[in-house]
Amino acid sequence: MTPVADDHLATVVTTLEMRARPRPRPLPASPLRLVAWPKPTPDAYRTLFRRVGGPWLWYSRLVMRDAEVVAATHRHETQVHAVIDPAGIEVGLLELTHPEPDWCALDYFGLVPELTGRGHGNWLMQLAMAMAWRPEVTMVRVNTCTLDHPAALGFYRRHGFVAVKRTVETFRDPRVTGVLPADAAPQIPCLAASRR
Repeated sequence: MTPVADDHLATVVTTLEMRARPRPRPLPASPLRLVAWPKPTPDAYRTLFRRVGGPWLWYSRLVMRDAEVVAATHRHETQVHAVIDPAGIEVGLLELTHPEPDWCALDYFGLVPELTGRGHGNWLMQLAMAMAWRPEVTMVRVNTCTLDHPAALGFYRRHGFVAVKRTVETFRDPRVTGVLPADAAPQIPCLAASRR
């Protein structure tokens, strides 16, 4: 075993790939809409990123300066979309990047916790795959980790992704640094807080 400092977290990251275009299926019914967000402002992007990813300790885009968020989300090869509920509230995030013409990265995929387990993820994944699999694409890649929703890995596998690699990532707990509130992700113990 490898010790991890109390103010850090460790997670196992699983990289998954899909190397065959999924067969077309009818789009599942959903009251949600997917709206292209071609040039989100850094603040608006971070708000949605935090709303969707905060419960799973997503932090990477929260610590970027405005110029870095713009550079990451306004690139020609990146598509950012917001999931909108019937009241017009942003409740999900889909971000795809085509770094090369022949492959696509599913960078961010998620809904607010209140919507998980209701089938909306299947709807969103079908839309994501329709956008990811451009004619020249031969592979789509996604990463998930042990801090994500417990069903995430199985969800990706059910949708045709195959696990190809595991890595371990350690980083300073974003609740300790103040990037996320101390009560974020209560399912993941914050050891530094318990030592106070």
